[in-house]
Amino acid sequence: DGKEIIPCKYDHAWSFREGLACVRQPNYKRGFINKDGKLVIPCIYDIAVSFSEGLARVYLNGKGGFINKDGKLVTPCIYDDAWDFEEGLARVQLNGKWGFINKDGKVITPCKYDHVLYFSEGLAWVQLNGKVGFINKDGKEIIPCKYDHAWSFREGLACVRQPNYKRGFINKDGKLVIPCIYDNAWDFSGGLAWVELNGKWGFIDKNGTEYWEE
Repeated sequence: DGKEIIPCKYDHAWSFREGLACVRQPNYKRGFINKDGKLVIPCIYDIAVSFSEGLARVYLNGKGGFINKDGKLVTPCIYDDAWDFEEGLARVQLNGKWGFINKDGKVITPCKYDHVLYFSEGLAWVQLNGKVGFINKDGKEIIPCKYDHAWSFREGLACVRQPNYKRGFINKDGKLVIPCIYDNAWDFSGGLAWVELNGKWGFIDKNGTEYWEE
């Protein structure tokens, strides 16, 4: 209705997410307000990021952890870096290596990977010694780190790249169901993936049947 619900008194504020908004005071400390404008989590954090799946990422003295909506520190600020929760797990970095924790702060995957990405369709991309594979939500390496590069799973398949730069697709068992013969390939969408071979563009289905553009 155009009514000013929360007065313009903060040095900075971020959009509401999951019912709370991060705000910053003149001393650069951050906390959270509710939609009535009440400061429900005091401005004590050096950095705070919007809530995701019920938890918010916060930093103190250069280290990251997570708080719940009551302001309780669920995961202590011990990590060098962290990302928001997705599919129930969060990426965290310690001593230059990455792993995953759950919402109780329990380590699911030790910080041993050079890099990790978010979970997609129950599996997460991980990299070790320059090679890429996938782990499940129990932290088990389902697909060994043996590919030069890989992309996240979409519609049950993931694009992978071999040392010769050719691309193909694996299933969630790690089986190469579409051979690495394509110069370029993109994620599946609507049952088809866009591919390039010898300068020609077209689509393939999940059986590897090709449909080339005229």
